[in-house]
Amino acid sequence: MTAQTAAPPERAVERLTRSPWATLVAIAFGVMMVALDGTIVAVANPAIGASLGASLAELQWVTHGYLLGLAVFLITAGKLGDRFGHRNTYLVGVVGFVAASVAIALSSGVIMLVAFRIVQGVFGALLLPSAMGLMRASFPPSKLGRAFGVFGSLIGAATAGGPILGGLLVDAFNWEAVFYINVPVGVIALGLGLWLLAANRPTDPGSRMDLPGIVLISVAVFALVWALVEAPSIGWGDPVTLGSLGAAILFGLAFVLWERKPEQPLVPLALFANPSLAIGVVLMVFMAVSLMGSLFFITFYLQGVRGMSPAQTGLQLISMTATMAIVSPIAGRILDRVGARPPTTVGLLSAGAGMFLLSRLTLDTSVAYLSVGFVLLGVGLSLVMTGATAAIIGNAPVRFAGVASAVQQAAMQLGGSLGTAVLGAVMSATIVTKLPDHYSAFGQDAPSDGALSAMQSVIAQGGAVLPEGAEADTVSAVTTASNLAFLDGLHLAFLIAAGLLFAGAILSLFMRGGKMTDGPAVHI
Repeated sequence: MTAQTAAPPERAVERLTRSPWATLVAIAFGVMMVALDGTIVAVANPAIGASLGASLAELQWVTHGYLLGLAVFLITAGKLGDRFGHRNTYLVGVVGFVAASVAIALSSGVIMLVAFRIVQGVFGALLLPSAMGLMRASFPPSKLGRAFGVFGSLIGAATAGGPILGGLLVDAFNWEAVFYINVPVGVIALGLGLWLLAANRPTDPGSRMDLPGIVLISVAVFALVWALVEAPSIGWGDPVTLGSLGAAILFGLAFVLWERKPEQPLVPLALFANPSLAIGVVLMVFMAVSLMGSLFFITFYLQGVRGMSPAQTGLQLISMTATMAIVSPIAGRILDRVGARPPTTVGLLSAGAGMFLLSRLTLDTSVAYLSVGFVLLGVGLSLVMTGATAAIIGNAPVRFAGVASAVQQAAMQLGGSLGTAVLGAVMSATIVTKLPDHYSAFGQDAPSDGALSAMQSVIAQGGAVLPEGAEADTVSAVTTASNLAFLDGLHLAFLIAAGLLFAGAILSLFMRGGKMTDGPAVHI
């Protein structure tokens, strides 16, 4: 009888590095670093403004600059991952993201800071599609849903924890700490990537870089993001906004027409012949519009109208963000069993019901009612994010995993910007229309048109413009009238978001049923 011996350590390490779950572990810290950076900075903005003497408009570009770099470069970054290998592209993204974070923390002025935030967004664009491309190439189709579920949970946890961690770092140190924190996280991400990720293998090594396509799509996305960022402050009818939107449409159409010509296009349009993939992109936009729009404006409701502190607001929102982190892995397991269509449809209905409940908020809505709405929204958005992501990336051939991942991320980023901008415009227009009636109902003189324009931005954030030296009765009347006008805008904006989600549920029924396969037969 021969005694059994333990497997040599090198074999155990080899088995570990060959496991697809090792890939997920390797990319976890890099993905969480990028997701964390999207929300952690908001808490640091007041300290950045005080330290660098930045105006409100300049502070807004601390966030917008990152979004600009990320959104504009995503598609190109996805192609680079396919062409040169997702492992190397991911590692370059991690190193560049950390280096840009250090440069931001060392910035001596807000212009320098914003410039490095754009650079940080560019490296984030390299990192995210490559991370998802690595998952697509590592996991068999039968386990992709589970992987995307865990991936969504990581993003949800990092996004939810950003404001909390940011507050602790700013209070304990200073604003620079929210960027220096990326150094230890990035070192762990780099170490795990070098150890656990398989050797670099391009999935589309023979392809060429479509330079005209890169220029066209980059200009189109830049113009669109610029319009969405500037419209809330300068107006949708401003020549800059209209010119940017016109340029986005013009260059976007030129990109689509051009992509029909080259033998090796930047984005093979044949990918969208798969109905599940095409519908998944639309649903990702709908989901992002509702998620970002609700988070942005519900914060103003909780703090401005209800008078909650930032800490209380975070605790109230945790019912949604924690639900997303918990449900996403479960959603992935369901997806592996039944395919993307059933969970995506159920998720859209749940999220739509949650948005509808939130569209009925009043001045004194109970905490229990709010929590029910947030839980429904969290469950629904988790199912939709996991299902739509799997529909996009799981239905693309492995050779185009980077491009497909970039399309998914671009839909999510642009959808979020669209939700904040368009729902914000709906709120502002409603406030201007409804505020005079509420003033009159409380015995106050209706503000003039000029005053309305100046007041709407304050009221859209849940505040009120109080007359100097006003008595208590006047303060109460003006505050209540302003809050009611805010709620009028919130109701309409959230009803639109709910309508998008319910429309998405109908659209999701046209996705292909069944479990995911190795991808459709796409002829390029």
